[in-house]
Amino acid sequence: MKYETSLISRRHLLQSFAATSTFLAPNYLNANTFLNGPNDIRRIKMYSLRSGESIDMIYWIEGKYIKDALTEVDWFMRDLRKNKSYEIDTRTIDIISATQRVLNTQSPLHLLSGYRTKSTNKLLRSRLGGGVAKKSLHLLGQAADISMPGRTVNQVARAATKCAGGGVGKYSRSQFVHIDCGEIRVWGE
Repeated sequence: MKYETSLISRRHLLQSFAATSTFLAPNYLNANTFLNGPNDIRRIKMYSLRSGESIDMIYWIEGKYIKDALTEVDWFMRDLRKNKSYEIDTRTIDIISATQRVLNTQSPLHLLSGYRTKSTNKLLRSRLGGGVAKKSLHLLGQAADISMPGRTVNQVARAATKCAGGGVGKYSRSQFVHIDCGEIRVWGE
């Protein structure tokens, strides 16, 4: 009898483990999964096509964001039309960094658009129409439009999608990928 109890307990334990791991598995498939590495250092390396500025910096070391580095990222990703910066959501920065890591390159990602003021977003909506959301996550510092020289829109989008950190939009005709830290979703062609 004691043997059956142990067997049932073992079976119950294995079933519990299986149920728990199935439940928790999606939580590990996010940008942070791709960022954990030796010494837990996170880096962002980008070039702004609009301003001509570059950024190459470590913004996270061993579990902590570096405030001064984040301030520089905020300025780099500012609304250039209004020359106004905004606090970029660290999840967006992590997705950018993770995407670069998935692409396995030391080349900088190209930034087309980061933070947008309401007036810039309104201007872009009037010029580009339906391709610019009225309540864009760019307004909240939670989105970026990026590209990578030598990589197709599909390659960059696939890398960003693997990070499972938020939305990924492919804009093949305009040659860029939209990434954000909002709901996980994929769109575009």
